[in-house]
Amino acid sequence: MVQPTTILYYVHDPMCSWCYAFGQSWRALQQNLPVDVKVVYVLGGLAPDTIEPMPASLRETIQQAWRRIEQTVPGVHFNWEFWSKNTPMRSTYPACRAVLAAKKQRTESEPEMIEAIQTAYYQHAMNPSLAATLQICAGEAGLDVQAFNKDVISPDIEHALQRDIQLARSMNVYSYPSLRLVHKDAVFPIAVDYREHRTMLTEIEHILSARSSSGD
Repeated sequence: MVQPTTILYYVHDPMCSWCYAFGQSWRALQQNLPVDVKVVYVLGGLAPDTIEPMPASLRETIQQAWRRIEQTVPGVHFNWEFWSKNTPMRSTYPACRAVLAAKKQRTESEPEMIEAIQTAYYQHAMNPSLAATLQICAGEAGLDVQAFNKDVISPDIEHALQRDIQLARSMNVYSYPSLRLVHKDAVFPIAVDYREHRTMLTEIEHILSARSSSGD
């Protein structure tokens, strides 16, 4: 008899500053998960396509988030030159599609592309809403850039993004990063801890243990 798969869904957006802040804790959690827990990345799609400059009020909101992250999450810092060197746009769908195009080439390239986008954005003050930036990130991630350029604008990648967004909504996820553990047909929200992976690991292990002992 085939045992039901246990999946930990990581719902994120590559241009979400809190997802960037979660990076170290998230990597540590993955390294310590039980071997029978499968990790699946899901793109929540933070902001649809637009070429309009970001309103001043939204710029201030995001900058406040950066300040709060730097004050509360050890070791996380931003390159504030982004705000003077770029015309920010509230558009994360291009970066989301870039992650899916990377995944299409090689499954293991998915987290590599996320890291490349975050490094370009938060450390090198580059704008990931722009195709030129995403092409550079594809090269940094070791992808075939010519194939990437075709895939990232393809209907297949757009459909994949919409499927991810719908999956996130079906799990009642509307903020990022979010974790959902699916075990024996039940969905469990896992509280995100930006500073310590062990709290999340303990919660996951408790759920797995409780469900196993109950015989459900």
